[in-house]
Amino acid sequence: MAKKTVATLQSSSKRLTKAIKMVKSPKTGAYTFVESVMAPELVNEWLNKK
Repeated sequence: MAKKTVATLQSSSKRLTKAIKMVKSPKTGAYTFVESVMAPELVNEWLNKK
């Protein structure tokens, strides 16, 4: 089960969101965190892709 955290950042004129996704490594089985800063409209798409 993936856990998600979303934080909203504002810089000058652009509204950005930092999304953090927990991903299980197929090799070791350990969980790692993948972070990305993007537009708020793209967050759900990014979190749903594998």
